[in-house]
Amino acid sequence: MFSIIIPTYNEADQIATTLSNVYAAREAHVIEIIVVDGGSSDETLHIADQHGAITFSSERKGRAAQMNKGASVAKGETLYFLHADSIPPQGFITQIKNAFNEGTSSGCFRLAFDYDHWFLKSNSWFTRFNVNAIRFGDQSLFVTKEVFEKSGGFREDLLLMEDQEIIHRLKKHGKFKVLNDFVTTSARKYIDNGVYRMQWIFYRIWALYYLGFSQERLLKLHRRLIRKHKL
Repeated sequence: MFSIIIPTYNEADQIATTLSNVYAAREAHVIEIIVVDGGSSDETLHIADQHGAITFSSERKGRAAQMNKGASVAKGETLYFLHADSIPPQGFITQIKNAFNEGTSSGCFRLAFDYDHWFLKSNSWFTRFNVNAIRFGDQSLFVTKEVFEKSGGFREDLLLMEDQEIIHRLKKHGKFKVLNDFVTTSARKYIDNGVYRMQWIFYRIWALYYLGFSQERLLKLHRRLIRKHKL
């Protein structure tokens, strides 16, 4: 069993496409798709249920809490965390299993955007490197359930940067690998906020996080600067 965990919040316009693509890319592998919702006011859960996902409502909103919830009910020995607006590559499960057979215990794919812009292509190029500072949740994350539990899971006190923070701890329990294929993620935030402006906001939040700014201050900045934010 291969458990795919997708945290959602008001993703009614996206979740059907994501689920359909996951099923199409799984090949013959047995999977369960667990959608954990953070209190959507739209039809996200209903649509996910119609498309064959196992659906849960999280007691707490926030990707970290939602992904931990999904991991706690997952039946698989492999966990694959995927954003609701990201599409894994064809044959992604086979690629992950091959990585495990080579001694990897966690990892991700490189990143591509669904929008043709030179700056986004440039950003994507850097995701080939196995460097913690440029590792983000849009690239998805695969990990053995054993290593995930040993690491302590996602930190639920983090509403931002939780997907980067966990990488430091996963690497303490085994080899982390960036696979050469691509997860394709939506560029909708860049389109809504402007490509260069959105990247500047991301860089600013990233820098302030590493400078030790509180989650409260980062969250206020995120909500103030990003149009159509979901935090």
